[in-house]
Amino acid sequence: MLTRFNAFIQKWIALLTPLSLIIGVLLGEMGTHFLFLIPWFFAFMTFTGALGMDFKDFRMVVKYPGAILLSILFLHILMPVWGYLLATVLLDDALLTIGFTLAVAVPTGVTSIIWVTITRGNLPLALSIVLLDTLLAPLILPLILVVVAGTAVTIDSASLIMGLLWMIVLPTLVGIMMNEVTRGKVKDTWSGRLAPFSKISLLLIIMINGSVIAPYMQNFSWEIIGILLLVLFITLSAYAFALVTGHYLLKEPSIVTTFTYNVGMRNISVGVVIATAYFPPKVAMPVVFCMLFQQLIASFASRGMIRYQTYRNG
Repeated sequence: MLTRFNAFIQKWIALLTPLSLIIGVLLGEMGTHFLFLIPWFFAFMTFTGALGMDFKDFRMVVKYPGAILLSILFLHILMPVWGYLLATVLLDDALLTIGFTLAVAVPTGVTSIIWVTITRGNLPLALSIVLLDTLLAPLILPLILVVVAGTAVTIDSASLIMGLLWMIVLPTLVGIMMNEVTRGKVKDTWSGRLAPFSKISLLLIIMINGSVIAPYMQNFSWEIIGILLLVLFITLSAYAFALVTGHYLLKEPSIVTTFTYNVGMRNISVGVVIATAYFPPKVAMPVVFCMLFQQLIASFASRGMIRYQTYRNG
């Protein structure tokens, strides 16, 4: 029953994501009363995803150091700079600039593992990048946000770091340790059962944050259209930059595929939580809008990655 339900949500996730956002906007202020639940939902999602990981994934750091370092460089330097520059030039709004930078500075998405598997990428490498980047987030993300926000917004860095430790690092370590102690049994027993509830948590996070940005969405304007188009462009450009760079620097098709998805996909949920908890509501707009495109673009990219592998493998 749960397996079928999980497959249903996975199949329709590209439709359920915008639907959840619309419901949240329609709920308006009512939905904001549940903001306190978001960190708990996210911690649960992180824990569920970590049940499929183990410390052996770190072996890929030694085997493919170039791919991992290049991933960190793209995730936390090149793409944030790209997002910051585009938002600054095209929108001229300090809060939106912070939102766009945050959207591309958050850790790589756990769901990238799914797409790496589908497109015949290197799964152990994908797991190692996700695990390492997740654990580095409390160190890297606050620094980026302090630099970008400047004097526009005051950030409680200590609170932000503690929040990231609670939402990402702690549930990740607990999930990995449970997998290690049970020798993988917890993954086989509980990972599948918890998967649909993890996806429901994601949809609830989107819905609640739809209520947060409702005041900006109720008066649909050219500014919102511009934000949507820029979110789409930056998301597409991440895949394009990663594919071209990987093609020339990493060579091996399966590694290029893994690198492309790890750079292209983001843990947008944590970005939404941070935007809501530490910034004015407008900062959340670009981050929430990323959720509208992420899975859909990943699906289209999968066809291109398979064709690319076929071409490279002759």
